[in-house]
Order: sequence, then structure tokens, then C-alpha cells
Amino acid sequence: MVKKPKTLALVVVTLYAGGANADAADMFSLSSFGTVGIVHSSEKKADFTSSIFKPNGAGHSRNWSADVDSLIGAQLTATFTPQLSAVVQVISEQRYDNSYRPFVEWANIKYQFTPDLNARIGRTVLPTFLVSDTRKVGYTLPWVRAPMEVYSLMPISSSDGIDGSYRFRVDAITNTVQAHYGQNDTRQPDGAGKVLTRNLWGVTNTTEFDVLTTRITYMKADLTLEQFNSLFDTFRAFGPEGIAIADRYDSDDTPVDFIGVGASYDPGDWFVMSEWGRLDSRSGLGRTSAWYISGGYRIEAFTPYVTYARSRTETEVSSPGLTIAALPPALAGTAAELNGALNSVLGSNEGQQTLSLGMRWDFTKNMDAKVQFDHTRFKGNSVGPLINPQPDFRSGGSLNVISLAVDFVF
Repeated sequence: MVKKPKTLALVVVTLYAGGANADAADMFSLSSFGTVGIVHSSEKKADFTSSIFKPNGAGHSRNWSADVDSLIGAQLTATFTPQLSAVVQVISEQRYDNSYRPFVEWANIKYQFTPDLNARIGRTVLPTFLVSDTRKVGYTLPWVRAPMEVYSLMPISSSDGIDGSYRFRVDAITNTVQAHYGQNDTRQPDGAGKVLTRNLWGVTNTTEFDVLTTRITYMKADLTLEQFNSLFDTFRAFGPEGIAIADRYDSDDTPVDFIGVGASYDPGDWFVMSEWGRLDSRSGLGRTSAWYISGGYRIEAFTPYVTYARSRTETEVSSPGLTIAALPPALAGTAAELNGALNSVLGSNEGQQTLSLGMRWDFTKNMDAKVQFDHTRFKGNSVGPLINPQPDFRSGGSLNVISLAVDFVF
């Protein structure tokens, strides 16, 4: 059984006590990072947010919101022996309950069998995308935030379990293969319940050649979205037709697959990077693919950049639902509401495209300032990164977002 992060912290303390004769200054290292950001959205009938796990954002709730991107984090690394080490990373950012209560993002123990082979147990980062290891550390990113079309395909960033990696070299090429297995529980806002990810396993291959990095990832898991439970339980009350609809679209321990491909080329003065991903779910989430391409040029302390991103749903975005004509009048109204809710789910991610223009200014050591303008166009009934829709909100259309951020690492 995988130890929980709190248990792992106790293990770290025990190991430290056992090696108390070691120099603590050499054994432990502490680093911190953070982002202070503010965001404005042109949509006033809903909120723009950076994560489905946040309860509000910029737009309807606030004209300018600091909750979208702001966070602070600290990472403690303990090196007990050349082979044995541990890491704990704690982050404070807006959570599902609108608090900034700190949570453990990473907490794992690592054993280095050889210089090229290691294994970890505990809470580890999922190696889904090119910047997965540092997606919470804004200073390491060229943008204010990673392109949401692609990175929202897999919004969870860590797993409680085990992983291992093996690195080998062929001439000037370094190749790392990483495999992992675990699970994740993440709570959604507004009482929507949890997102439960079980039997989460995957394999990632990262290849580095000079200034070129490529990554290929495959993941598979069983996914439960508790927010769907009441909707499809009500469908099942309508007999065989409702049961068939619920079995088709409910996400209750349902298999999902993810595949991602990415590449980054960064010779120093400029960079270009691109990623593509596809999430395939046997549920109302459907099958969605997305990609982006981004590039920038470094002019002393300034880096102007541009990004184009696009996503689309490759499965049906609407369903006839229950046959209302066959129902008695007392039930027809309820059935119509259920059909509307189902089609809202199916069409919510129909597709979108975003053009982003930004500037990064490295104005002092270990700090940067960024400004970014995003113009997003939605396809059909897609709502993209918008949450908290008001009664007069209309899906589709377009959205403009202005983001300002200061990132730091110490």
C-alpha cells in the first residue's frame, strides 16, 4: 500500500533522526516559488478560470481576479545518502472551497539504484506534458500559464503511487523512459463531488538531443466524476431507455486513455515548442484532441512570444436523449430538463481556438514580469475555461482575456 503524504513526512523525520550525525545544512535544501497575477475577462456572464478545480475567477465574480494564477509554494529536498532522498512540495493557491489552505503537491521518497535508474514511492508529478514538472512554477514558463486547450485535457498534475525511470545514452542522444502507477482524488467546487482516478498508469519517453527535447506519453485510468451521479441516476429511473443513456454517458469507473506528443527547440536566443494530445473517454466527456504551437525571441531581458492553440471534440456533441412523446405529461417536463442537461455536458467542450500574444521581462535575478492577451473563439455550445454561467449567459462566441503576472523563485 502506498503511504499517504503525511505518513511519508513521518518517514522523512525518522530517517533524519537515524542519521542525526550528518550535517543538516548539506542534507536539506529549501526552495520557494510563486506567482502574483491578476486577470481581466471580457465575459461578464461567467468566470474565466485556469482550472476546473477552482470555484470562480475573472468576469462575473470579479472584474479583475487575482485567484486565477496566483500561488506560492515551497519545496524541501532531503538527501540522506547518495542513493536515498526525499522531497516534499507544498503549494497555496485558490482551492475548490475558495480558500488558500496549503496542500501537498509532491511527497515522495526516491532511491537511486544506479546513476541512470531510480524509483519513487509517494505523491509524484505526472509526466504528462513537456512542462509537467514545473507547470506550477511560473518562472520556468515562457507564458503566464500553459496553453489551456492542451493542458486541460489532463487537469490533474500528481499521482499517489509509484514510478521509476531509466536513462540511457546513444552518442549525443539521451533517452529517458518513465513508468508510473497510482491514483488521484481531487475535489470539485460547489459541492460537485470528487474526480476519482483509479488504476492510473502510463509510460513516458523523453528524448534530448542538444537543444531539442521530445516527449511521448501514454496514460490509462478508470475515471469517476461524482458530479454526473445524480444526473444519470435520474435517467435510470426512466426505465430501459434511460438506463441505456446512463450506461453510455455516465462516468463511473469508466476507462479513459490519453496520448500526448510534444517537442521543444530552444537554442537560447529564441524558442519554439508544440504539443498535441488526445483524451478518449467512454462517457459524456467523449474524445477530445488539442494542439498548440508557440514561439518567442529573446531580446536581452525581453521575450515577446505568440501562441496559437486549438481543441475539438471528435465525438457527438448532442443526443436525442429520452423520447418525450412516449412519456405521460407529468414526466415530460422532467425528461426535457434531463435531455437539456445531457446536451450541455456533451456540447460544453465542442471546440475552441486561442491566439495569445505576450511579453516576458526578466527585470531582475530570479524574477520576471509578464503580460499576455488571449483571444478565444468558441465553437457551437462550447464554454471552454468558463465556469459559473449566469441565467442569461450564451455559450459560443468569443472571449478576450488580459493577464498580468510576476513570477519568482528563491
